Amino acid sequence: MKKFNQLIRLVSFFGVFVMTTVCLHAQQLGLGRNTPATTSAPKDEAINYAEPKDYVVAEIIVTGNQFLDPNSMISMSGLRVGDKIKVPGDAINGAIKKLMDQKILEDVEILARKIEGEQIWLEIRIKEQSRLFKVEFDGIRKGEKESLNDKIKLPKGRIISNTMIKNTQLAVKRYFIDKGFMNVKVRINQISDSTRGNATLKILVTKGAKVKIRQIVFNGRQEILEGKLRNKLKGTKQMRFGRLFTPSKFIPKKYEEDKEKIIELYNKNGFRDATIISDSIIHNPGEKTIDVVLNIEEGPRYYIRDITWQGNYLRTTEQLSKVFGLKKGDIYNPEEIQKRLEANPGQDVSSLYMDDGYLYYNCRAIEKAVEGDSIDLEMRIFEGKQATINKIILNGNTKTSDHVVLRELFTLPGQKFSKTEIINTQRQLSQLGYFDAEKIGINPIPHPEDGTVDIEYTVEEKPSDQIELSGGWGGYIGFVGTLGLVFNNFSTKNITNLKAWKPLPSGDGQKLSVRFQASGRQFQTYTLSFSEPWLGGKKPVNFGINLSHTVYRTVDYSNLYTRSTSGLKFLGSYKNTGVTVSLGKRLKIPDRYFVLSTALSYQRYRMDSLDLFGIGYPNGVSNNVTLNLTLSRNTIDNPQFPRGGSSFSLSGTFTPPYSAITGNTSFSTKEAQYKWVEYHKWMFDATWYQTVAGKLVLSTRAHLGFLGRYNQNLSISPFERFVLGGSGLAGYGMFALAQDIIGLRGYTDRSLVPIYNRLSTVDASQSTSTTTSSVSSLGGVAYSKYVMELRYPLSLNPSATIFGLVFAEAGNNWGTDQPQKKYKDYNPFDLKRSAGVGARIFMPAFGLIGIDWAYGFDPLPGQTKRSGPQFHFTIGQQIR
Repeated sequence: MKKFNQLIRLVSFFGVFVMTTVCLHAQQLGLGRNTPATTSAPKDEAINYAEPKDYVVAEIIVTGNQFLDPNSMISMSGLRVGDKIKVPGDAINGAIKKLMDQKILEDVEILARKIEGEQIWLEIRIKEQSRLFKVEFDGIRKGEKESLNDKIKLPKGRIISNTMIKNTQLAVKRYFIDKGFMNVKVRINQISDSTRGNATLKILVTKGAKVKIRQIVFNGRQEILEGKLRNKLKGTKQMRFGRLFTPSKFIPKKYEEDKEKIIELYNKNGFRDATIISDSIIHNPGEKTIDVVLNIEEGPRYYIRDITWQGNYLRTTEQLSKVFGLKKGDIYNPEEIQKRLEANPGQDVSSLYMDDGYLYYNCRAIEKAVEGDSIDLEMRIFEGKQATINKIILNGNTKTSDHVVLRELFTLPGQKFSKTEIINTQRQLSQLGYFDAEKIGINPIPHPEDGTVDIEYTVEEKPSDQIELSGGWGGYIGFVGTLGLVFNNFSTKNITNLKAWKPLPSGDGQKLSVRFQASGRQFQTYTLSFSEPWLGGKKPVNFGINLSHTVYRTVDYSNLYTRSTSGLKFLGSYKNTGVTVSLGKRLKIPDRYFVLSTALSYQRYRMDSLDLFGIGYPNGVSNNVTLNLTLSRNTIDNPQFPRGGSSFSLSGTFTPPYSAITGNTSFSTKEAQYKWVEYHKWMFDATWYQTVAGKLVLSTRAHLGFLGRYNQNLSISPFERFVLGGSGLAGYGMFALAQDIIGLRGYTDRSLVPIYNRLSTVDASQSTSTTTSSVSSLGGVAYSKYVMELRYPLSLNPSATIFGLVFAEAGNNWGTDQPQKKYKDYNPFDLKRSAGVGARIFMPAFGLIGIDWAYGFDPLPGQTKRSGPQFHFTIGQQIR
């Protein structure tokens, strides 16, 4: 018992000792902190943790801060001078938690600097997290470092947190995995600089070898050809010889997308239940390759057994079924069903309603019954009420005037809502050429309360003016070059408004172009044209005027290097001066896409000691007065890179029938015969665009031309004939204003002209006649040309639209020097063929720039050797 009492006394003494130690140490530890540490102790009063006491906060200070504002720290802590707090208590712990939750501090400690009576002086001691000074990469190339800096975007001075480091590590790893480095390892070291309070992040990358796909295995495949499945794997390709553009690296993100495409393919073919039940990635030991295994469960192929319509009151079941098109026995394809319901404007079921104002129309295809391999569909329609357009909202046209855009709209206030007209409006705005066709936005804003809808159109301006500039020094010729300016959105009414010159007045949709081309004094041409698409501002009547002047002189080459200081000696010259005035109007019949144009033109050809094309007189003047009528239709969706639509034009050009008016068919000289040029000319051009798959577009074109005469006793006009070959560019030595230049790739410029019989002689000893033939530059009286191109866009950026193409084309040119047999040699199946590849770049400042390599499979007229390979370059034009 005595020993037990001694033990009790010993335990009591030890307890008193511990409590005393705790009370004394309370002063030394402070009030609260985020992590353990030691501090100096205030000496005024002890803090008893066993018995919390209320104090009034007399003062709060912040220490340890380098970049952070102390007042902000106090505010975020929630503590205020004058507050009564319990110490120790929740107020101190809550303040620490609030500060740490800001994710900007590494440590927080709150100390009692002094205690007097019921007042307490607090110190918030903080340790700031390091801030980023710079990022360094190790183990990768310079180009990869630049790409990663753009991707992770870590600005200098940013607080370094664990979350930021982890996200950076994941971003770097994901970047290399997307490049095919599946085994990449990324480690980030933080190198702190205590003197400046910041740190450098050193990112160590071990890429490892690229992992390629050796093979892709489809288990369970029976109904779909393996080749079709592989084609759907756009971003997941297995290794094979010659694979260049789609490497066989494994990218997890694209792999997941490709698996969905496989299921979509099965669904399109009626396999409604198809699924990938499992897949695996097998790493091949000792190799840098993997095998991809897909285990597919196809399920049965489903067919449509019955289709019923519910809720249709405005349209009959027969009308809906006819437009819908699918019937009993067709393969069940959810994508095709949805397309026929609402994804084919003008030809789907929704157009029956939405083109008549029923904006709130809705139709859902419900699987009413599934029995065996058959599905019954029920089309549940909600027709709703008609909606009327209330107002048009236009955004984004910072340069183009509102009235220029609004006059092109097919959706006007007061009209019924029409889905097809909205699509047509989008196409019309893209054809203006002032806006980025890929970013024209349409947003119907319905108002069910009053049965109206507002339509918001959003456009983005793009540069539309163009400049053509090239130049050089042609030795004895002098300056050689071209200067051309085209202002596609000009404004004449703002010419006197100095504030509108930025650099020229613009915004009214008019077009002004000037062009000067020269090869010294030997060849010069000047052109000025202006057009107003809405003459008077109320109707789409296009007015245009064109002025041109061309001078061509032949040089005395024999005196070229011995000429005196007086300069070049010219032997003869040709001058062409012309003016054309035109009017064009949109028609309403057969539809609004037809345009009828009329043009009145005068051309004056003057020859001085120069027999142009060998027409029979070296001196004199020929006058050409013509009336042109053109009927055209254009539904192309995008002028820079069309994906759909078509265009065609049929034109006839007529001079007055002078011989019929005067009754004169016999002329003493060629000069007298061609003083007033007499002919009629017919041209037909047609183009179609069709999307083949994805972004791949098929373009087909046909071009025909015929030159005729009124009087069968007269020769066909030597002017305005057809010449084929090359890029079709008009310029020096090509007399573009007196001939029609048509390009045909694979053959040199102007090389395809008819062969005329020029000389007949009689051999008396043999009693036979011999006819010699020669190629004439006079040109043909008929031509045909056919083109097929496959185009694929490389960039649809409005600042540089780029696409590649492969093509095949054929054409020819026919003529005869026998007046009574003007089309004797015409044979539409006798064509000069070619094929090749090319590229086009459309830049707003320069127009369309093109380069083509083509191989001509047939010989030139009068030759036996194939034309062979040719390069062609164009600027500012399409090859016709």
